[in-house]
Amino acid sequence: MPDPLERAHAIAIEVRDAGGRALIVGGWVRDRLMGRESKDIDVEVYGLTSERLRQILESRGRVETVGGSFQVYKTGDIDVSLPRRESKSGRGHRGFEVTGDPDLSLEDAARRRDFTINAIAWDPLTGEYLDPFDGRGDLRRRLLRIVDPVTFPDDSLRVLRAVQFAARFDLALDETTHSLCRAIPLDDLPAERIWAEIEKLIFAPRPSIGFALAMALGVVEKLFPELQALAGCPQEPEWHPEGDVWVHTLQVVDEARARVDDLPRPQQIAIMLGAICHDFGKPATTAVLDGRIRSMDHEEQGVAPALAFLDRLNVRSVDGYDVRQQVVGLVAQHLKPGMWFKVRDEVGDGAFRRLAQKVDLELLARLAMADCLGRSPGAFDCSAMDWFLDRARSLGVEHRPPAPILLGRHLLALGLGPGPRVGEILKAVYEQQLDGTIETLEDAIAAARHILKAR
Repeated sequence: MPDPLERAHAIAIEVRDAGGRALIVGGWVRDRLMGRESKDIDVEVYGLTSERLRQILESRGRVETVGGSFQVYKTGDIDVSLPRRESKSGRGHRGFEVTGDPDLSLEDAARRRDFTINAIAWDPLTGEYLDPFDGRGDLRRRLLRIVDPVTFPDDSLRVLRAVQFAARFDLALDETTHSLCRAIPLDDLPAERIWAEIEKLIFAPRPSIGFALAMALGVVEKLFPELQALAGCPQEPEWHPEGDVWVHTLQVVDEARARVDDLPRPQQIAIMLGAICHDFGKPATTAVLDGRIRSMDHEEQGVAPALAFLDRLNVRSVDGYDVRQQVVGLVAQHLKPGMWFKVRDEVGDGAFRRLAQKVDLELLARLAMADCLGRSPGAFDCSAMDWFLDRARSLGVEHRPPAPILLGRHLLALGLGPGPRVGEILKAVYEQQLDGTIETLEDAIAAARHILKAR
């Protein structure tokens, strides 16, 4: 099958031959101008009715239709639509009346876009850029600027889009855009839409740019009280002589981002969310003790606000992977690698095996490394994290605890009937396995017989 651009070019030829004009619009054009690859292509067709457009597309293959009074035709991974008019009719992202209008001017069609960098069209037949709001100039100036200050507030999600665009593309907001974004309420946004933008933000090259902007725009205050509480919370001076927990968190987030590209997407998300949440317990536990700032037991105290934060984003599992559980484990255990390294001769293999029941140890080592590097240079020995991961790998528990050797069927074969005692004995034998005193099935069965005999 031809690539999307070739197919868009072929569609444009057929539209032209039918008396219309097809333009590629939106993010693909922006990414092309920035030298970035983009797979998603949106085509806007002028001068043809929706019926005639559908006929052209159906002649090329299967077409799916999305939309009500206007149509978006999906042909493979290309979205084709008429230019459309939008008017606000209620609160939220569904509160719009949208109609397709093939006779709409390019400028009026582009006016509904959020930012000028997304309001550029490109003609695949002539190579011409159509840029009524100087989006190309804003790209050169590294500027994020709204298209229409009247319609921009109609969709409050655009504030979060500004945040993730600024981080992903290293853009600054102009004064008008900054002021308008700060003034827009965000109380109509469902968790799913918020998460969709935050997910893009955490995979920006430097997510801290977006989080700092979110703080400046009041987004953090409006949506994430757990993050807001970090600002102004004093940090241990040996970590950040001039910074607070918020500053440290931004540095840790960037360090974590540099350490996830080789992981599957769900694990990447777990680490990034763990980096955001790892010090959520500090505001409630930070105090001056003996003249020094301390945050005793902040790891465990951070679990509840981390869960609240994940609930605000409605994040639980991704592709069947329990992100929520891993984030809880990362928050509660993120100091373990450094602490254990200090007493490494006293930490047994069983401790590693038991910790692997609570969290993926490789993810923990990566987050702990990001936490260590996100402090004052030289404040801590970050080689502790390499030691921790090497030790976990040597035991084969870097991703999960060891599978139980003794199973229920083994106890039934010993004559034990079904019941709660089966679970009790399995647990007792597994604890010995975690300690390393049981390594074979024969050892496990002998231990089970001993327990049965003792009882």
